Amino acid sequence: MPKDSLRALYVNELKDLYNAETQLVKALPKMAKGSSNAELRQGFEEHLRQTSEQVSRLEQIFEMLGEKPAGNKCVGMEGIVKQGAETLAEDYEGAVMDAAIIGAAQRVEHYEIAGYGTVKAFAELLGENEHVSLLEQTLEEEKQTDEKLTRLAEQINSQAGQGEQEETKPRSNRAA
Repeated sequence: MPKDSLRALYVNELKDLYNAETQLVKALPKMAKGSSNAELRQGFEEHLRQTSEQVSRLEQIFEMLGEKPAGNKCVGMEGIVKQGAETLAEDYEGAVMDAAIIGAAQRVEHYEIAGYGTVKAFAELLGENEHVSLLEQTLEEEKQTDEKLTRLAEQINSQAGQGEQEETKPRSNRAA
């Protein structure tokens, strides 16, 4: 593959990620608002701040490349965000809603991990060492966010399941 073609693909993928991140800047406050668990809500608020920094890192890379960040619509993230919005519109409550939101958020994180892993590999091949360090920083943040969501899911999913068990117990066995 000629280096020019890889560079064009690299820039195209960066534009896709840039659009994905800007979509998330709009979606994360809705996820935070829909969360009943305080730690989950705080996690979304923190990730919103992180996402803004990630957008800035991408803008730095575009500036180094002499490129404009706009131009691509990330239809993959658009679909994931739309699915998350549909989840928020469901009439789940409490821990069950939080469990659903975590599932939606982890889809986002896995999509981003795949995207940043790809562009980091392209940057390495292209010898863009400054880009590599910026992309690695974002990739690590996405992995950490996914790990936090997994830890929260272990607790929240258990709470959601306990609510189900309570609902299926006969009335005489329920605690007063």
